[in-house]
Amino acid sequence: FSFRLFPLREHGMNWRAKPLTCQEIQAFKKSKEVMQRFIRAYELMLRFYGIILINKETGELERAENWAERFQNLNRFGHNNLRITRILKCLGEMGYEHYQVHLVRFFLTETLVKETLPNVKRSALDYFLFTIRSKQKRRELVYYAWQHFKPRDSFVWGPHDKLLKYR
Repeated sequence: FSFRLFPLREHGMNWRAKPLTCQEIQAFKKSKEVMQRFIRAYELMLRFYGIILINKETGELERAENWAERFQNLNRFGHNNLRITRILKCLGEMGYEHYQVHLVRFFLTETLVKETLPNVKRSALDYFLFTIRSKQKRRELVYYAWQHFKPRDSFVWGPHDKLLKYR
């Protein structure tokens, strides 16, 4: 029997890990202990990536002290992008959509604005963005990405005519 730190209702790279059922997700959500452990696991992974959860209520994030060293690791090893996508999907499954939004925005800021994670940019745009469950929040993040993407006319993650009229 194999399990995952961030289980999903779909198969991942570990073929022995069984996908979650909707009943299991509901049982997890009802257990205060399980949800506390889930947040601890999330914080552990964030620290590994050089990020700190500064507000457990909102999901707000900031760079950790060792961010530069950890970001080098993120830039060098692309398999981390798969893990981050999995974490984002799992946050959505477990009812932490607001955490998803902060994590995706963090990566969009680091890749497009601060340009510290060039090798994560493509995953942030192609995958991270589209794990966001809320259509409204996803639109806001696509708009944010479009505002900071260079060159803007090469932006393919949303229709330019709608982005020009957004808000």
